[in-house]
Amino acid sequence: MKINAFADVSLRALMVLAAAPGGSLLTTQSIADAVATPYNHVSKAMAKLRHLGLIEVERGRTGGSRLSPAGRQVTVGQMLRNLNTRQDAADCVAPSGDCPLINDCKLRLALARAREAFYRELDDVVVADLPHSRQMTPVFQLIGLRPGL
Repeated sequence: MKINAFADVSLRALMVLAAAPGGSLLTTQSIADAVATPYNHVSKAMAKLRHLGLIEVERGRTGGSRLSPAGRQVTVGQMLRNLNTRQDAADCVAPSGDCPLINDCKLRLALARAREAFYRELDDVVVADLPHSRQMTPVFQLIGLRPGL
């Protein structure tokens, strides 16, 4: 199973915020630098994370984002269910028309069950528990923060 790019960027942004020293505020630009992703992509992900209540945002010159209490508890499975925009694992519905086998398709149902099993397996993995100091120290040094892990 492959996750979409938006979900990938969102998960990486949450991991950086989870590891931020002392819950410090991080700008969207510093998160973009930390995850090596264009600012515009990270900005869209941050807007969605805010809409989901997973981050808190403070505006202004010294503003930024930090994880909310809900963001500290969200699991990878929950995130993927919220962020995966593709409903079908296969191209059952295409711009040129539906697959002629779509009616009562057992493959489509099997793939949907497999996707849900994939998410269920990730329901026990809390995003905030994923980052560790060996991983995050060089990232925080890159963006000019002292690692606090």
